[in-house]
Amino acid sequence: MGSDAGLATPIDSLCIRRWRRGPLSRQLWVPRADGRLEDWPPTPPGEAVLFDRLRQVCEEGLKIAARYDPSTTGSWHPFFPAEYDAVLNTLLEVRDRPGRFLELGSGTGVIAIMADLLGFEACGIEIVPELVSEARELARRHGSSARFAAGSFIPTGYQWTTKDGDSRMGTVGNAAPAYPELHCELTDFDWIYAYPWPGEAEIIRDLVRRCGAPDATLILHRYTGGLVSFPPVENHS
Repeated sequence: MGSDAGLATPIDSLCIRRWRRGPLSRQLWVPRADGRLEDWPPTPPGEAVLFDRLRQVCEEGLKIAARYDPSTTGSWHPFFPAEYDAVLNTLLEVRDRPGRFLELGSGTGVIAIMADLLGFEACGIEIVPELVSEARELARRHGSSARFAAGSFIPTGYQWTTKDGDSRMGTVGNAAPAYPELHCELTDFDWIYAYPWPGEAEIIRDLVRRCGAPDATLILHRYTGGLVSFPPVENHS
C-alpha cells in the first residue's frame, strides 16, 4: 500500500477506530448494536429532518452491504461499505462550497446520495451493473436526484504505468467508460471521492491529476481508516 506521507493532510477528526476483519476483505467497520452509526455528527439547529434522511440512507446502505459481506456469504465480492459517517463529516466541512461531485466506484450509492442531499450535484460510476441498480433504487426510495452510470471511471486514453513500467491496475475493472451516460467528463467535477483497494490509491491520484480539472479536490478514503484530501480541505479558501 502506497504511503500518503507528504501528499495530503489527514482529516484527523474523521478517523474511525472500531474495525473487524473479514476473510479476503478490507477492514470493515461495524455500526453500534442499537443501529446507529459510530461517529454520527451532531444535528445542526433546524436540520433534524435532513439529518434523519441522511441517517436512514446510511442505515439502509449498511443493510444492503451485509448481503455482499464475504464473512456471511462465503464468497468474495469487490464491494465493501465506506465509513459513511466519516465521509458525511467531510462533506459537512465543504458543504459551503458545493459543486459537481463524483463517486468513483460508487457501489450502492450511499456517498453520492448523501452528497446530493447536502446540495452537491452528485453522480456515481460503478462497473457492477447489479450495484448500479441498487444505487438507483436507494436514491429513488430516499428522494435523491443523484445519478448513477454503469461502466468504468477510467476515461478513454488513460494509461497507468508505474516508474518500473508496471501497467497492471489491480481491481480497477476494464469496461467502456461511463462518462457518456452521464453526459459529462471527469474534468467537469469539482469534488471526486474514491475508496480504493490497497495499492490502488496511486492510480486514483494519477488519474485525477492527469484527467481531472486542475482545481478539483480528490477525497480518498484510506484502507487504514479515515480520509485524506488532495489538496487538503483546510487549505480551501
